[in-house]
Amino acid sequence: MKLSEELIWRGFQAETTIKDLTNLDERKSKKFYWGADPSADSLTIGNLAALMMCACFVRHGYKPYLLVGGATGQIGDPKETGERDLKTLEEVDHNKACIKKQMESIVSPDGAANTKDDGNAENDNWELTTVDNYDWFKNINYLDFLRTVGKAFSMTQLLDRKFIQNRIGEGGSGISYAEFSYTLIQGYDFWHLYKEYGIDLQICGADQYGNASSGIHLINKFENAEADVWSTPLVIDPATGRKFGKSEGNAIWLAPTDNGQGNYTSVFDFYQFWLNQTDESVEYLLKIYTIYNKEEIESILAEHREHPEQRIAQKALAKGVTEVVHGRTSAKAAITLTEILFGGKKLGVLSEGEIEEIALLLPTIKLDEDRTQISLVDALLETELVTSKTEARTMIKQGAISVNGEKVTDENYMIMSLSILKRGKNKFALVK
Repeated sequence: MKLSEELIWRGFQAETTIKDLTNLDERKSKKFYWGADPSADSLTIGNLAALMMCACFVRHGYKPYLLVGGATGQIGDPKETGERDLKTLEEVDHNKACIKKQMESIVSPDGAANTKDDGNAENDNWELTTVDNYDWFKNINYLDFLRTVGKAFSMTQLLDRKFIQNRIGEGGSGISYAEFSYTLIQGYDFWHLYKEYGIDLQICGADQYGNASSGIHLINKFENAEADVWSTPLVIDPATGRKFGKSEGNAIWLAPTDNGQGNYTSVFDFYQFWLNQTDESVEYLLKIYTIYNKEEIESILAEHREHPEQRIAQKALAKGVTEVVHGRTSAKAAITLTEILFGGKKLGVLSEGEIEEIALLLPTIKLDEDRTQISLVDALLETELVTSKTEARTMIKQGAISVNGEKVTDENYMIMSLSILKRGKNKFALVK
């Protein structure tokens, strides 16, 4: 399957300046860039969809350039609903470091790009380049910027942008000059990367198409050259009709642990999110969020239709996405833990390796020669399933605590062997 065909099949096509899509397959310059602002210390599955599109380009021979918006992150990408709160410079630096690691991990030869396993040795050693737009904006003179970039745009052009109209029109919240200027900054990024690296293709989410087009305008005007934008639709949660992303309040984060701002989703919860998708949405999500090819997805769906009660497609989706984001070991551990908690698998049949894998996903206490047993109250407190012994005793009395699937109401209960503790519906810990 050619790149143009795969992008359409996976649903990675919204607005684009490319009139003949097959030009993507034979493009002379096979370089692209995609960027993200450090507005939080983790990316979300909304960002992941765009990164999966990046990986699709890489699998077809394109060289990736990933941009972390150290400059644009200090302003904030305009929303349609109102101004963003400015981040401190310390927050921006912290967030940059966090999301850079995630971006590089996913768009890598052994990540979603998956070039090491595709049978083509020629694309196994491509170079991933990560850039930060603060590196070129920190030395730009404000007057020079206005004389070049500012003069290149008319107010009519800028006021015609949909998000600007929504903000300044009737009932709008207004817009600051800083956010109004954001599109000029992003446009300059594209121009700079064209001059520095010869990049003539920006890929982005559909909500960034207007900003990306500003770069085309600058490249046309100052370089007398052509450039293009390819955008992908925003992913809509089939269950709620809302887009996947932090602005909607339904964020699923890529960080498995807290980087300091509380923006994380544990590996187990991440796996469960995908496992719990509906039959109506699973095909759509398989194409976007996994690296399974067309034949593999069609086979998965055919088997699923024969035995829908086995949720074969959901299991394939959860496994595939978790492997891309968190690696095969973590995905395998999430599968094993799910089988124990909900599938009837017994702890006693686990190998030492499987126990160690599960311990990576759950708060864990280790029993040894010096401590051969622990009270349930202490175990709940040490694993932070509760905040105090009083709370632990209250939870036990109320029947909210289970050990290995059995409710425990005795506050003097002792744990002396491998056990999984459960509080409520979805909080777990391990004693090994």
